Amino acid sequence: MDLYEYQGKQYFARFGIPTSKGGVAETVDEAVVQADAAGYPVVVKAQVKVGGRGKAGGIKLANNSDEARAHAAAILGMDIKGHVVHLIWVENASDIDKEYYASFTLDRQAKLHLGMLSAEGGVEIEEVAQTNPDAIAKLHIDPVDGLDEVTARAWVDAAGLDEAARDQTAALLVKLYTCYVEGDCDLAEINPLILTTEGKVHALDAKVTLDENAAFRHPEWEEYAGTETEDPREQMAKEKGLNYIGLSGSVGIIANGAGLAMSTLDVVNQVGGSAANFLDIGGGANADVMAAALEVINADPAVRSIFVNIFGGITRVDEVAQGVVDALARVDIRSPIVLRLDGTNAVAGREILAPHLSDRLVAEPTMLDAARRAVALAGN
Repeated sequence: MDLYEYQGKQYFARFGIPTSKGGVAETVDEAVVQADAAGYPVVVKAQVKVGGRGKAGGIKLANNSDEARAHAAAILGMDIKGHVVHLIWVENASDIDKEYYASFTLDRQAKLHLGMLSAEGGVEIEEVAQTNPDAIAKLHIDPVDGLDEVTARAWVDAAGLDEAARDQTAALLVKLYTCYVEGDCDLAEINPLILTTEGKVHALDAKVTLDENAAFRHPEWEEYAGTETEDPREQMAKEKGLNYIGLSGSVGIIANGAGLAMSTLDVVNQVGGSAANFLDIGGGANADVMAAALEVINADPAVRSIFVNIFGGITRVDEVAQGVVDALARVDIRSPIVLRLDGTNAVAGREILAPHLSDRLVAEPTMLDAARRAVALAGN
């Protein structure tokens, strides 16, 4: 669950992380009230769960109430990368001396928490990682040991932050780590973390992703449910109990097993296509499951072909084939379907499909052949 910037700052405040004084607004009049309360000059910031707000004109400085009103009117309703602005955050403007970057997330490969700290803040960390990877000081943290201020101070020194910011940043990092762990975050990021001209360190931005698996420990998260913006495809899949992630390509993917689904995405990309989704139907590929999967993919207007890739282990291919046939009788599919069925009872499965094959329902013997056909059909 991704939070808006203002929600992230409120979340940080629970753990004693200093942020700029401000308030959220849904209307122009509310924005002016928040600006007056924060004290001028203020920054009027669009609240959308996507980057690039500044370049899109979604962040503006206002020196008085008239400017705050004008900026709020311009930003509310703005479309930023497909996200319409319904909320704005108005905060007291900060006099910035230096900008840094700080974050905590999970390094799954190392099975440790990962902290990243850089003296180069205010830009995308991916850009820093590509152009100057040595500018990012990484710290792996054993969850059993946690992070203390002594370790945080050594980390700050290694990152080369300005001397005036080091003690405050070390203390703030311990609080950010506490927020990340006790607050059950998948990501807790501050970019930029600033040193003001008055020598104060605080979070100028907040990017927080909460681990939905920990929601049972946090009844207070209910307040975020109403502001959660979800891909309508993913929302539809969730309602049907499917493991689905929407992507931006044109080949719809259905596979049984997360590993096979990931491999299918890779193969589609390898032969020059792009996947519209990740969809793992798991071990149950009966007619109901297959119909639900096809319905979700069929609802995506960007999909131009559908690649069904099934390898039967515990799952029987003949049951999958019958599920496909039954599902096609229940769902009006717009795009051609390419099937690759292999594994347990594959011969029987292909016999079930044979009478139904056409230029709209194609079977291929291998994953690579099926991927090529699906990509070609999507291109046509």
